[in-house]
Amino acid sequence: MKKLVVLFTAFVFLTLSQMAYAYRASDFSSDTKIVAAINLLEQSGETDVLRNLRKYGIRVSFDDLSSVSYNSSKTFAVSTYNKYGTRVIMINSIYKNAPVEQIACLVAHESMHVKRVADLEEETIATQKEAATWIKLRVASKAYPDSRLTKRLDRLSSMYMASSNGNNIIQNKIAANGFYRAQLGIN
Repeated sequence: MKKLVVLFTAFVFLTLSQMAYAYRASDFSSDTKIVAAINLLEQSGETDVLRNLRKYGIRVSFDDLSSVSYNSSKTFAVSTYNKYGTRVIMINSIYKNAPVEQIACLVAHESMHVKRVADLEEETIATQKEAATWIKLRVASKAYPDSRLTKRLDRLSSMYMASSNGNNIIQNKIAANGFYRAQLGIN
């Protein structure tokens, strides 16, 4: 009987301790579209994205990026810190009506930023993650809007698929882009 009580207690303890590490997509955002995008990332096996969201306690929201970016109409999303030092992903509110697959790609990209200040390697990893996520999530039979975001994702996925070990097209494009050269401190 004593062994049974010990086993039962151990079982309950282990079960409850596992539950403590459980999360819901709604832990990261209160927006239903973003929650759906995070759920889609989870269902598609994007464990590295979810690991970073959990590890850094990241909150994700749609925001007017004019307070963060000098050119908010062209910024898709940013990974930054709020006034309390918490990591946040801010998706440009002009994309609030974008398909959930596209929102998931933006979350995937921004979740890969783990340094306080991105460098070329981190921006390349984040952009490759965005492209690979689009390749995985894009539904062939679905008509996507003719938008800057759709064009970006299609272009990135083409570059990603055309890259090889000796020729990382995405990294080359980032390194040659004036905006990224200034932002990443590339001479």
